[in-house]
Amino acid sequence: MAVTRISLGVVAVLVLLFAIFLPSVHPQNLAPAPAPTSDGTSIDQGIAYVLMAVALVLTYLIHSADMS
Repeated sequence: MAVTRISLGVVAVLVLLFAIFLPSVHPQNLAPAPAPTSDGTSIDQGIAYVLMAVALVLTYLIHSADMS
């Protein structure tokens, strides 16, 4: 039982040291990120993805109809 009291005391001291010294370590304040700008390329890319998915589905349907 003496070992648990000693280890509990060590843990308590470590927790106290971390509680005292850890808040003094602050990260650097970084500049805020620039506001997102949309030039339409993301919209064009989204439309292209939808059209490719439609073409893939149509191709699958056409080929599966030919098999039967």
